[in-house]
Amino acid sequence: MAWIQVRIDTAATSAASVEDVLMDLGALAVTLEDSADQPIFEPPPGATPLWNATRVTGLFTADQDANALLGQVVSRGCAAEFCRAEILEDKDWEREWMENYHPMQYGDRLWVCPSWKDPPRPEATNLMLDPGLAFGTGTHPTTALCLEWLDGMDLNGKTIIDFGCGSGILGIAGLLLGAKRMIGVDNDPQALISTRANAQQNGIEEDRYTVQLPQEVDASLQGDVVVANILAGPLVRLADQLVAMVKSGGSIALSGILNTQAEEVAACYRNRIALNDPSCRDEWVRLDGQRR
Repeated sequence: MAWIQVRIDTAATSAASVEDVLMDLGALAVTLEDSADQPIFEPPPGATPLWNATRVTGLFTADQDANALLGQVVSRGCAAEFCRAEILEDKDWEREWMENYHPMQYGDRLWVCPSWKDPPRPEATNLMLDPGLAFGTGTHPTTALCLEWLDGMDLNGKTIIDFGCGSGILGIAGLLLGAKRMIGVDNDPQALISTRANAQQNGIEEDRYTVQLPQEVDASLQGDVVVANILAGPLVRLADQLVAMVKSGGSIALSGILNTQAEEVAACYRNRIALNDPSCRDEWVRLDGQRR
């Protein structure tokens, strides 16, 4: 079955009215996305910001008249900088997506592989991971920076704390690379479910990992290795708690930080953490070091 897709580029102030018009015309779904590569980071609580240039896309059944749809959009006074209707051919979207998700290597030992593909190097440390609702598949630069850091460490017998664990990818990688125990912490219950499921999929014994909400974490909890791939704002606010989680002489890695935010985050840690030079990928940064 084919579909009609109506795309309208408009200003953020007009996006809601354009969305309403498309829904009134019978759209089965409406999506809003950035049309000018403008990032939005850490909005204030309760805020739902839109991009200055927003693309509003409505999906309609193929029995609609595309030209008539465009005409009605214009006649209703939508502030459109660009408006287009096109036929969207039906595909097996799940299979299309699966074909484009490939095993990825991080450092010398570690690979992250989708479960439907054979690992390229069966003798390597292979983390089998299916992308799901929780954040963290290895494709984002911040996750890659943290995985490479873990791959370069001697984790044998150590305890790792994955703060903001998401899918559990970092903590599970640590276990597969030799860590004795992992504690995953996240404020999203879905993340805790995903971490458990991914640990089980990778054959991790249940007594080697724990997942907790932040309010459940014991104040005395410490690890040999702490990794927090979240965002700059929380890293600043949680600096005291995160440093306290690192054993004396232990290691910590912080990511989810833009180049422009690195100095602000580093300033909150460098008095207590001997920071190494930042590691960068694209516009993202990883800060890491040892507790003094």
